[in-house]
Amino acid sequence: MTCGTRLARLCLSLGLLVAVAACHDNKPAASAPPAANVDAIDVALRDVPVVFDYVGQTESSQQVEIRARVNGFLERRVYTEGSLVHEGDVMFVMDRKPFQAQLDAAQAEYAQQKARLDTAQANLNRVRPLAAKNALSQKDLDDSLGQEQAAAAALDQARANVTSASLNLGYTTITAPVTGLSSFAKKQDGSYIDASNSLLTYVAKLDPMWINFSLSENELLDLRTQTKNGTLKLPGVGKLEAVIVLADGSIYPQRGRIAFTDASLSSETGTYLIRAAVSNPDGALRPGQFVRIRLVGAERPNAIAVPQDAVIQGSRGAFVWTVDADGKAQQRAVETGEWNGNDWVIRSGLHPGDKVIIDNTLRLMPGAPVKVNVVPAPAPAVNVAAQGTASDAAGGNAAPPAAGASGAGAAGASGGQGAASPNARANPDVNHSAAGATADNGTSTAASAAPAGERTSLYFPLGSASLDAQSAGALAAVAKTLAGSPDTRVVISGYTDSSGSFAQNERLAKARAATVRAALIVAGVENARIEMRKPAQIVANDAPDKSRRVDVTLMHAAGG
Repeated sequence: MTCGTRLARLCLSLGLLVAVAACHDNKPAASAPPAANVDAIDVALRDVPVVFDYVGQTESSQQVEIRARVNGFLERRVYTEGSLVHEGDVMFVMDRKPFQAQLDAAQAEYAQQKARLDTAQANLNRVRPLAAKNALSQKDLDDSLGQEQAAAAALDQARANVTSASLNLGYTTITAPVTGLSSFAKKQDGSYIDASNSLLTYVAKLDPMWINFSLSENELLDLRTQTKNGTLKLPGVGKLEAVIVLADGSIYPQRGRIAFTDASLSSETGTYLIRAAVSNPDGALRPGQFVRIRLVGAERPNAIAVPQDAVIQGSRGAFVWTVDADGKAQQRAVETGEWNGNDWVIRSGLHPGDKVIIDNTLRLMPGAPVKVNVVPAPAPAVNVAAQGTASDAAGGNAAPPAAGASGAGAAGASGGQGAASPNARANPDVNHSAAGATADNGTSTAASAAPAGERTSLYFPLGSASLDAQSAGALAAVAKTLAGSPDTRVVISGYTDSSGSFAQNERLAKARAATVRAALIVAGVENARIEMRKPAQIVANDAPDKSRRVDVTLMHAAGG
């Protein structure tokens, strides 16, 4: 290759490079992305309503024992078992014939004593004027007077016997003392009734109905602290409204009021008993139901609240998007409080005057320009039907209300740390590693997956099928775990005592298991995920308390 050829090729290559460079220089610069259109609200201090959420159990406001007041044979049961009876309705009739005979004898004795009195009075009327004329001695007058007084006393005794026999005869017809729901008859027709077996049935008054729930000592102290420092404002006595949520999630149409608060702390459960009274004119509520009770009427004065859609949960916690002075989007870490209605209460991270973006947040990046449309903040409101439906992960440190625990406004520790349910922590038989783990800082975190075979043991009082506050809190933690593990089901099994009547022990064990099942359903667990197993019999070397135990075991859907 000649020198001229090489020079020609070099010149050609240089020309191509110059042409490419010229083309590159003529390419237009990339344009900046357009500003995203977003809606935002101006943060301002306002009074935010607070709802306190608890698990309660209904109780008749007046449960009356229907007992026989006389000894005798039960002739027949008149009422229909389980029906609504009204005050004065006849429920049982005992054999009247012996009591009618006693009444007839008492009336005959009365007539006899009446005749004796008439004779004694006539004799006294004859003796008195003769004694005044000294025709008879003073002794004769005294004897006549004594006979008259004795006859009068005997007549009074006979009259009392007639009254007693008449009452006993009336007691053979047993009526309902109140209007309410009747229970089953404990004695059958023809049974002999005496003082040892006089209980015949119960009648439970349905209107009004009581709702019993418990407040832990920690919750009470925290409420006092928040009220004292001004972060919580409670209404006057009797102004808190009680909203009742039934097991299927529906809202009971009648609202109640707090009717009773116990003066002392229970040494067994560490809680205070509180009772709400609610009207029940149609008898929709029955004694023994597990319900959620939500107290409405409290407020957080001068608080900051933002819509739920504005709060985003990231890897480092909760944050919101704000608009800075240059019109650009910026992330702002926040600490959330309770979830009320459609708002999150913000404990820290935001200040009055900040602009918080409430929609179109998925298109934002830090520093990206935004076109802001400022909209008015929604009015503060409480949606009682939606309380307690969010998971803990949606709210950062503070958990929204769940079954068995109060709302974050009541249970959240002062200083901003959300608190786990005190009822669940107080139960020593709960393994919190599965049923709502409790972190070192006191925050409640739901387990992402429930390990198969994880068991929670609940203990009932002797002879009782009622759930205490500690067990209700433990079941709330189990329900929270199940909410985060859709492929997990729960198995409920109890134990029967080896002593006493086997049939009675088995009925009690089944009743306890049914109580646990009802509490889980109230806490939001689907019925299809609950398996009931036959109670097991304890053996001689088992601990005595095992007969009072009901086990709640988590299982994978395919396990068992």
